[in-house]
Amino acid sequence: MSPREETVSFDKLACSKRTFVPTARALPGPVPTIAITPVADGRTGAYEANLQGTWRMAERVYRLLTENVRLPDGTPIRVVVAPEIVYGPRTGALAQEYYAREGVSANIWVSRSWAYSDELMSACMGIGSTEWPQAAYGLNQTDRPGAVWLKAFTAAMDEKKRPVFCVYNPDLEDEKGPLAPFVAERLLRFARCAAAVAEMRGKNYLSLGSVSMGIIGSDVRRNLLHHYFGMGAVSVDMVAIQGRMARGYYDHEELEKAFAFMKENFRFDFGEGVRPLPPDDLLRECLKMTLITRDLMIGNPRLADERVGRKQGFRADVEFAQGCHAIAAGTQGQRAWTDLYPNFDMTESLLCSSFDWNGPRAPMVVATENDCKNGMGMLAATLLTGMPQMFADIRTNWTPASIRKATGRDVSKLVPGGLIDKRNSGAAALEYSVDVFKLVGGGDRTIQAVAALLRERSDLREKLIRAAMRNTIYTAATLEYFPGDGLSSHFRTPGGIPMTAYRYNVIGDEITCSVVEGDTVELPREVADHISEVTDKTWPETYWAPRNMTSFEYMSRIGPNHDANSFGLIGADLLTFNAMLRIPVDMHNVPPEQVFRPTLWDRYGGDDFRVCKALGPLYV
Repeated sequence: MSPREETVSFDKLACSKRTFVPTARALPGPVPTIAITPVADGRTGAYEANLQGTWRMAERVYRLLTENVRLPDGTPIRVVVAPEIVYGPRTGALAQEYYAREGVSANIWVSRSWAYSDELMSACMGIGSTEWPQAAYGLNQTDRPGAVWLKAFTAAMDEKKRPVFCVYNPDLEDEKGPLAPFVAERLLRFARCAAAVAEMRGKNYLSLGSVSMGIIGSDVRRNLLHHYFGMGAVSVDMVAIQGRMARGYYDHEELEKAFAFMKENFRFDFGEGVRPLPPDDLLRECLKMTLITRDLMIGNPRLADERVGRKQGFRADVEFAQGCHAIAAGTQGQRAWTDLYPNFDMTESLLCSSFDWNGPRAPMVVATENDCKNGMGMLAATLLTGMPQMFADIRTNWTPASIRKATGRDVSKLVPGGLIDKRNSGAAALEYSVDVFKLVGGGDRTIQAVAALLRERSDLREKLIRAAMRNTIYTAATLEYFPGDGLSSHFRTPGGIPMTAYRYNVIGDEITCSVVEGDTVELPREVADHISEVTDKTWPETYWAPRNMTSFEYMSRIGPNHDANSFGLIGADLLTFNAMLRIPVDMHNVPPEQVFRPTLWDRYGGDDFRVCKALGPLYV
């Protein structure tokens, strides 16, 4: 028997009792891990001359990633470095062996000098799997021109149809100082996107119910989720939610904690006249739905605890307590559910937010009307930013002329290209009632920097939570739409916030993505009030104008009736992320200098659709 072999006691395993196994994070799975692979010329003398400089270069990349890239729950990504500089096939194989043990999911090649580019790829397959996102950073200097290696290497990768992101500074670099801002920005974009790709892989989308009101977005396409995102799908009939509610299969103590929290911290308008349920009963029903949806997504160990079950009156069940390993979900709602029971507006708004009665937490992703295509976009943007997302109807296009006709106010200087009224029945995360950029002190911060400040400073987190609760009122549902009632969050998003809209579309057996950057609009009070009154004043409202296009162009070109939205201008990140997954972007307004895609795209004339079609989806 070799020293590495272990004897498994199957007798012991056969006698063991199954339990709910706790994990460090809500969903079990490896933390996304990025490798840094320094390479150099292997010739004696040349290798030694580059030794110190190559390691210092790798060290700067290592520090950049470890200090700046986090998952939404605050977990830092893992970064590992090759055990030695790679300078030939055998050292490449040693690096690959190490990366396999470490669970690496992406790789960044680093070099300041010439190296034998094609031979470093270990039998022409390349370090890593064909599913790994790969980047290569070559130093821009004169005495050791990393560009020579870089261009030779990217050409080799292109010929083998192995997409690689090329990082090369426009100006000569100073090796004694920090990484050039251009290089740092591109490396961080690559790392954020590669971490997002790795984090969603192997997890599930939970379909609670089926297609809502004939909306094609809620037709969950299992094979497309698998081939394009590396994810599975779990379908749970909505009778399972009703069954858990009827049998009390939820944490009753947490329900009372949630009920007290909501009553103490939010305002409510429970409506007038005869309603399906008394106010407190309605609130409790909505909170039960919230707890059960969360439990179905990520599991709940208390549901497997027989002592808790006996005390609270439900039958503990280890299998039911496991959840569906779902990193995203959607609720069918209308009409099969909402004709009879309260809608999911409170459930969606609370779970999509970054706090609840248990305090701050990572935002979850729950799409309205089971629109999984929108839900997948929300998942991507959550992973890229660490911030909650806003699900919305693309409700109405308002031009300055139509606003003037309806209200008498001239807003042509404020929104010369018009605006989109984005609202949905209470599904938006509550943080969108707050200008998070101003809350952390303003300045020219990225949304990732805002998220980092909110994670690091408890005073800012508390300030955000208090502001979101103060700005939100939960209102009774319009019974015409929701005969079973419900509680919808209502707020008005402040103006002047940079915000990116995005949407996944399915065409046959292919996926495309739309990405449009813009800004929220602060309308005159009487104008906003009029739009709210003639639409639905019980729903959260966000007025938004796209950059460098009219609102009518956006309304005309965007695919379905829903889009999702993120704080910040994250269009460039979304383009990079989709290139990793080989999903073409059908429309965007990202400035050309910010577009970062693999060099293989240039070989296809920059045609996103042609190269994605030639490569096919990432997971097959």
